[in-house]
Amino acid sequence: MKQENIRNFSIVAHIDHGKSTLSDRLIEYTGGLESREMKAQVLDSMDIERERGITIKAQTVRLNYRAKNGEMYQLNLMDTPGHVDFSYEVSRSLAACEGALVLVDATQGVQAQTLANAYLALDNDLEMLPVLNKIDLPSSDVDAVRAQISDVIGLDANDALAVSGKTGAGVPELLEEIVHKLPSPHGDENAPSRALLVDSWYDSYLGVVVLVRVVDGTLRRGQKIRFVATGAEYTIEKIGYFTPKMVNVDILNTGEIGFIITGMKTIHDCKVGDTIADARATHVDALPGFKPSVPVVFSSFFPVVADDYPALKESAEKLALNDASFVFTTEKSSALGFGLRCGFLGLLHMEIISERLAREFNLNLINTVPSVLYKIHLRNGDVVDLENPADMPDITKIESIEEPWVRATIMMPDKYMGGIMQLCSERRGVQENISYVGNRAVLVYKLPLAEIVFDFYDRVKSISSGYASFDYVVQGYQPSDLVKVSILVNEENVEPLSFMCHRSSAEKRGRAIVEKLKDLIPRHQFKIPLQAAIGGKIIARETIAAYRKDVTAKCYGGDITRKRKLLEKQKEGKKRMRTFGNVEIPQSAFINALKV
Repeated sequence: MKQENIRNFSIVAHIDHGKSTLSDRLIEYTGGLESREMKAQVLDSMDIERERGITIKAQTVRLNYRAKNGEMYQLNLMDTPGHVDFSYEVSRSLAACEGALVLVDATQGVQAQTLANAYLALDNDLEMLPVLNKIDLPSSDVDAVRAQISDVIGLDANDALAVSGKTGAGVPELLEEIVHKLPSPHGDENAPSRALLVDSWYDSYLGVVVLVRVVDGTLRRGQKIRFVATGAEYTIEKIGYFTPKMVNVDILNTGEIGFIITGMKTIHDCKVGDTIADARATHVDALPGFKPSVPVVFSSFFPVVADDYPALKESAEKLALNDASFVFTTEKSSALGFGLRCGFLGLLHMEIISERLAREFNLNLINTVPSVLYKIHLRNGDVVDLENPADMPDITKIESIEEPWVRATIMMPDKYMGGIMQLCSERRGVQENISYVGNRAVLVYKLPLAEIVFDFYDRVKSISSGYASFDYVVQGYQPSDLVKVSILVNEENVEPLSFMCHRSSAEKRGRAIVEKLKDLIPRHQFKIPLQAAIGGKIIARETIAAYRKDVTAKCYGGDITRKRKLLEKQKEGKKRMRTFGNVEIPQSAFINALKV
């Protein structure tokens, strides 16, 4: 295929604006799959994507389209996620494209993630094509949304196409716009081979499958290639593209997107964003690649059965190959044994990884309380990164603690603004800006990241009856009055339950955990105090009552002193038992307490 007849493009949009459904119609119209093979959201291949109705992994598909002018075009489409936690997937996909369809729901208008993803496309110098979806719904307002796209994103949307991903209306016109308005790749066909490693995943039959975008030259079966960053050399055993089924070919030309399989067994040789070059080429300029993702939420994963640790580590390595924004290191806990300290882009990202480890690798895991990355300034001038509250230095050595802050954009119908503003001020938010687009308000707040990683998104949705949208960008670090809250069971510190928080909310959160533990830890023969403490100061306490054996049951009548003597003897025994007594905290208590 000639380079000028290739179009590489992504579809970017807010959550639920119909990216995957529109992809279905494009595949169906161009004959990528026969009608009997079609199903809804055909590119959402994971069970978890289909159950939750969201896209987690960006997927690629090649479509062959004959335009009205009789020319044959090759369209390489990338369907991307919409959720803020998977924005790294979006930015990687955009780096492999020249154009982007900015899809906007004609019933809801521009939302927070529409804006964020449009800016990502702008950063990658892509040609953007605004498209209005869901015009089959009675509540769609095409003219108002066209005006909104011009006002909010700054794209000229006067001629923006109106389509329906559900019924297929407007899809033929959209395909014509794609081939005539989006640019073709501009690679050097005669230069030595150079390709961008866009994605990779582990297949139990084929080994490591690598998704590539050929930038210069060609890649062919049997060719010896080198991964520039790692220096590893392999021979291409299989090469091809997705329709979305795997199709094997002998060669990928300049500008094309496809996959290669090299029989790679070690996943450490494969780094997303790396440059793949011909092994014989002596000097190859590496492609710019991608900015490394910066994890913002940290949590530890421990196997319920200690013997599962090697399986957990191997499974995490396979997932990290498939998800470049997931990072981890080994960790040991006195209570839970060996595990992994993992970094994520958000709480949904953490949930998805945890669920994938459980489903795809049959692992039974415990997650610790999610925390963010704090910077601790010590009195001797050193700065320490704190991921895990258990590693907190001695309080006397600390000069100050800084926490990450974000710039959050919340868009909603203006009648919900009061409730959202109250929520932001409860979470220590600082208002930066309010603006209006039609009857929608756009609030911009500065918020501490630790206050939004837990349930902030859920609260925003419930306050606004689901109409608000939320997006954030990490801005930097600021000093705060932060403390480490330790949880003590029978005066023993339980490290996996300790957490960092602002001093103003420490008592509330500490009390919530000890109250929860009171219901979760079974009673023993002695009293068990449960305490939340900041340093040596107790800020919340609950007590689990002891079982009481009726030692006076065998006394019939007689003097009261005889009963009292037996009760005193029992009391002494319980006191001694409590001194030596070891409290067994069941695994289920850990799991449920961490859900607070």
